[in-house]
Amino acid sequence: MKQNTIDNQNNLQRTQVETKPFTAKKIIGTVLTVALYLGIASSAHAQFSVLYNFGSVSGDPVRGVNPGFIAQGRDGNLYSTTVSGGSDGPGTVFKITPAAKLTVLYSFNGTDGSVPYAGLTLGTDGNFYGGAIEGGPNGYGMVFKVTPKGVLTLLHGFDDSDGAQPFGAPIEGTNGAFYGTTETGGTSNCGTVYKVTSAGVFQSLYNFDSTQGCAPYSPLTLGSDGNFYGTTASGGSNGFGTVFKITPAGHFTLLHSFGYSDGVGPFAGLIEASDGKLYGTTYDGGAYIAGTIFEITRTGTFSVIHNFYPHVQDGSTPLSGLVQGSDGNLYGTTSEGGTSNAGTIYVISPGGASYSVLYNFDGVTAAQPEAGLSQNTNGILYGDTYTGGSAGYGAFFSFDNALRPFVSPVPSFGAVGKTIGILGQGFTGTTAVSSNGTRATFHVASSTYLTATVPSGAMTGRITVTTPSRVLKSNQVFRVTP
Repeated sequence: MKQNTIDNQNNLQRTQVETKPFTAKKIIGTVLTVALYLGIASSAHAQFSVLYNFGSVSGDPVRGVNPGFIAQGRDGNLYSTTVSGGSDGPGTVFKITPAAKLTVLYSFNGTDGSVPYAGLTLGTDGNFYGGAIEGGPNGYGMVFKVTPKGVLTLLHGFDDSDGAQPFGAPIEGTNGAFYGTTETGGTSNCGTVYKVTSAGVFQSLYNFDSTQGCAPYSPLTLGSDGNFYGTTASGGSNGFGTVFKITPAGHFTLLHSFGYSDGVGPFAGLIEASDGKLYGTTYDGGAYIAGTIFEITRTGTFSVIHNFYPHVQDGSTPLSGLVQGSDGNLYGTTSEGGTSNAGTIYVISPGGASYSVLYNFDGVTAAQPEAGLSQNTNGILYGDTYTGGSAGYGAFFSFDNALRPFVSPVPSFGAVGKTIGILGQGFTGTTAVSSNGTRATFHVASSTYLTATVPSGAMTGRITVTTPSRVLKSNQVFRVTP
């Protein structure tokens, strides 16, 4: 009964945006887009592997859904949530190693939270942060902190007036507080933006209404300017969703309202790529009514860079967003389309000049990937699916496209003299750490985690770690503040 209830809730979420039937008129000239699929060749070494079949044994995690952030911990393992499963049924927090050993860290029981769509984000304290859309002390969902060993702490229980149903996990801002969204609740029942500290001090920052956007389903993104960027799945001037900016103090700016031709229903969040632009996806709309990939500047200049085409050559209806790989390209998944209509893994260059489908889900070993991909510092992409797998409840998978290993600073900004963490691998015996060429003092905590002090004279640029076997560079620019 619990599983049926959760499946019904998931299906209800999938129908929030009305999809319109595909018509033959939309394929006029589509042949002209075929060249895009030849732009980025898949590596000859690309390999898809199912690491774990959800629901294989009693108490297992069940069903990975959007947003479902997958976070890398200091130990190099991957951490996330599922919306159902566990010892009591309404969801789990789990850990999985790159070698495919899965451990359920926490099973929700309903009163402490239920249906954790959010996935997890890693805090600078080494703990993980997430949200559950139901349960909690008031029944409207909650936001929580969980340690790598599975000790869960309630940070805030929503009461509808301050928000309800936090689908996206909160992310850490430059001040150390965590910022997130709720899909409903607030003064107009269109959702809210909130701030909460790791100690549970809560503040509501903004209430959405239908004109500025409604139903912010996705998590926020911290921009290099220190502000937050996000999407709403509906609302705006046309009712099809928006892109917005909000400052840590709660000052809101509407950047774009979708108009069907450029997309409908941006359920996924944004990423800021190395070119300084924000990239995202829409679930529906666009030239072929199958969703879009778009870019937008921090001042609101907007362009569609790919229209998904519901055909075996392409994927369609992307629920997940994008991740920038260590090769500079953007990787994502679609929940439908491809050769088996079970979804795809694709790659697109920033700006959209080249696009390729790299993998077609077969509908059996895995199907319907909804959560976004995560690139581990070992270079491999990881994700999970809503269905498929040996038990039919989804699977956790890896996709190795021969991308280079890298290091990841946590956080990605800091002032001179500040101690930061660095995620990676092979750190034992490290001989040097530098920030944009300026050497830093460091301490190796483990083979997958070290700390370093931002050195005097450091400038914004890449972090470099010299290990006994190789030189590793950060996948993103480290920003020296101010």
